[in-house]
Amino acid sequence: MNRWKKKKTETSKPFKRPTLAEDGFGGRAGYFFVRALTNIRQNIFVNVVTIGTITLALLIVSLFLLVFVNLENAAENWSERVQVTVYFDRDLTSEEQTMLRGRIRALPETSRVSYVSREEALKRFKSRLRGQETLLEGVRPEVLPTSFEISLKRANRDTQGVENFVVSLKRIPGITEVQYGEEWVKRFNSFLNFMRLLGALLGAFLVLAVVFIVSNTIKLTIYARRDELEVMSLVGATSFFIKAPFLLEGLIQGLVGAIIAITLLFGLYEGFLHNAGSFLTFNPVSSGLGFLPYEYVGGIILAGAILGFIGSLTSLKRFVDA
Repeated sequence: MNRWKKKKTETSKPFKRPTLAEDGFGGRAGYFFVRALTNIRQNIFVNVVTIGTITLALLIVSLFLLVFVNLENAAENWSERVQVTVYFDRDLTSEEQTMLRGRIRALPETSRVSYVSREEALKRFKSRLRGQETLLEGVRPEVLPTSFEISLKRANRDTQGVENFVVSLKRIPGITEVQYGEEWVKRFNSFLNFMRLLGALLGAFLVLAVVFIVSNTIKLTIYARRDELEVMSLVGATSFFIKAPFLLEGLIQGLVGAIIAITLLFGLYEGFLHNAGSFLTFNPVSSGLGFLPYEYVGGIILAGAILGFIGSLTSLKRFVDA
């Protein structure tokens, strides 16, 4: 009888909610993080599929971004060839050179000014006809003009910027004949604008495709665990308590997928550099080919984390009330 009373007394004690590691934000955050890692370990296959999808999607975007960045760098190098040349039919004295150089440099669009004498012009002409120097036999430097070659700042290398600069240049006394390859400049800038527009459209399409694919993949993984969500909801767990581990899980999946994507991209980049000599006629390193800048790498990793988080958030709305 006493034993029965003792058992009755023990079983009649009020139920006490099990506490987390520590009450408060730190304890809850730690619990949610541990829970997220536990979910990943318990559902290895599903998480591998999700991380693999995120990795492949971000790798495609990163590869496109790498190509686009290097094309922009190449276009920047080509744009340095946009020069304005001022020709003179006589040699300039030192005073005239100093005066004209100073006035040209005073123009805000000017980046660099160099004087080309008749002797230098003939030397360049011969270097361009290397192997056919006999064609220049008897040609004297006096038949060639002297000139100023002017390079423009990056912001003024478009068609309108060059035209405005030429107008300002012709206002300087002593300058009459100016050439800058008007048709070449227009075609070059039209090509650049077309490439940037095409890149923006392809980039936007890839981003939308990545968001759609990753979101649906995460939705399938959460759908496979819908019973767990329903049980937690039935026992009285709050919406935030249910969502938090899944949101952290999506965040971790996105981070891991982004890091793997960047690692694979760097491996492809290094492999391309070491084997490019067998199928390319130029050295990609000396031509300025480079990997993504650090800010782009950080942006891709951040985008992966956000992608995983938002994918989980939107997928949970179907199974958990806000």
